[in-house]
Amino acid sequence: MIVVLLGVLALVIGGCVCVVWAERGGPRWVRIVAALTRGAGELVSSAQKSGRRSGNADD
Repeated sequence: MIVVLLGVLALVIGGCVCVVWAERGGPRWVRIVAALTRGAGELVSSAQKSGRRSGNADD
């Protein structure tokens, strides 16, 4: 389980590095990875917002 979490952490950090590098004019593959990272972030953000709006009684 720790290995999986470390792998996910490495992907997140790598994606953030690509976003910063792409903002500074990195190569094409970096811009692609940065776009995928941003898209994944937006999906997670919208999922969290919709979860809050549903009125969960667990809070």
